[in-house]
Amino acid sequence: MTDDELKSLFDSLRGENSTMRRENTAAFDSMRRENAAAHVETRRHFEVTAEGLKQEIRVVAEAVVQLDQKVGRETQRLEEKMDRGFAETQAMIKFSHAELDRRLRAVENGHRTLEETVAGLQARLERLESTTH
Repeated sequence: MTDDELKSLFDSLRGENSTMRRENTAAFDSMRRENAAAHVETRRHFEVTAEGLKQEIRVVAEAVVQLDQKVGRETQRLEEKMDRGFAETQAMIKFSHAELDRRLRAVENGHRTLEETVAGLQARLERLESTTH
């Protein structure tokens, strides 16, 4: 191959290389624009999704607050009911204790009276027995 042919071949390769470089640059620029557009679309989609999630979180938070208030009211109602029940039970125990104490005293008094009656009868029996012997 002669110098002119070689030079012509190099010039031809340079031209093809330059053309390919321009095509690659154009393709790269096109891809960059498409990527930028896709990025914008993805970001917009993300923002819409994030806003939807924020709204759902707000709804859940409100439901939790309402549930907490409901549980608080129910807890307070149950505590009040328990306090009333305890007070009633204590009053019944106190009344029962007083009633049992009254009945026990009556039994004790009856027992003393019975002992006194038995003692009196024994004394009379002893007197009767002493007079007959």
